[in-house]
Amino acid sequence: MTTLHPTVEQAQALIEFERYDQALALLGRHLAEDPADIRAWVKIGYCHLNTEAPRQAREAADEALKLDPEDYGALMLRARAMVGDGGWLNVEPVLREAVRVAPEESYPRAMLADAVWRAAIVKHARASGTGTISHAEMDRVSGEAADLAMEALRLGPEDLYAHEVAHRIASAAGNGTVSDQLDEAILRIDPTHSEALARQTKKTAEAPGVNAAQAAELYAGALAGQPDSAWMRQQLDRATYRLLRGTRWLALLCLVTAGAMINLFPSEDHPGPALPLPIAQRLWSMVIMAAIWGFGAWRRYRKLRTGVQLNVRSLIRRGRWARVVLAQSGWATLCALLIAGPAWAELAGPRLLFWTGLVPIAATIWFDKNKAR
Repeated sequence: MTTLHPTVEQAQALIEFERYDQALALLGRHLAEDPADIRAWVKIGYCHLNTEAPRQAREAADEALKLDPEDYGALMLRARAMVGDGGWLNVEPVLREAVRVAPEESYPRAMLADAVWRAAIVKHARASGTGTISHAEMDRVSGEAADLAMEALRLGPEDLYAHEVAHRIASAAGNGTVSDQLDEAILRIDPTHSEALARQTKKTAEAPGVNAAQAAELYAGALAGQPDSAWMRQQLDRATYRLLRGTRWLALLCLVTAGAMINLFPSEDHPGPALPLPIAQRLWSMVIMAAIWGFGAWRRYRKLRTGVQLNVRSLIRRGRWARVVLAQSGWATLCALLIAGPAWAELAGPRLLFWTGLVPIAATIWFDKNKAR
């Protein structure tokens, strides 16, 4: 193992504390005295790379490679500098040399798989003249990249980047089973990995039989581990909106209950009851409506985790359509109460209230469905 010069070690400590300017100044003075120190050139390159100056990083890598063309650190610096400068399609030769120099390392092989995969996609797109590639075609053109990624995983079973590259290739090829297995492995290595966590949460939340409340619980749980995830927050909002949309069905059920109690549309087979209805019957219909809201909304709301409850209130404040949905539910329920409560002597008034409560919901219940997706 190469011993670092004390000045280079000091510079490395500064780099770890992200004090790149000071590290550059220190390394510059050191190289003025010893321009043949490869490690100093590589450290300078990473200072430039971390300050988003890939061209200067590439120049530093070139200086190091002049001193030793087979230096692994210099080769990887050059590869990363090329990628940082948008050179994925040209970095393959450098990475193949890094793999040859350090065949036991997983990272350069994973990076080579990434580069080969990207180049294969571009080559196929140019040859076919189309911007879309089917899963079958993707599987065919990414064969070499997939093999390289699997080899990288063998060499580095805990290498997170190798798992990410392998997942990207498998997912693009439509291999859902392998993608799920890689996501599980990624979350085992890093339980807070944002992309894998988002993918697994989305898969579970969109599985058949998962209702809006369960989906909201899943997204709220995932968001607790990734509070800065805008995508996760958006999905939680959508699941919460689906919850609020469900209140309209409760309101419609109340409206139908009130209408059925008074039989708004009598026929020869089902003649209407004598009006006005007895007070006990009118009170009973209101008890049924209270039970519908109590079990269908309030009890369900109280069982939600605190994060979902807070998001329900937040979405009502932020979302115009959330407020529209609640207003529609409240209006339909009010119409149902007005049908059931008073002692109506004829059906004209209750019928008008029935249609007044029904039409606003019917006019938008399918229109705004896409807002919950």
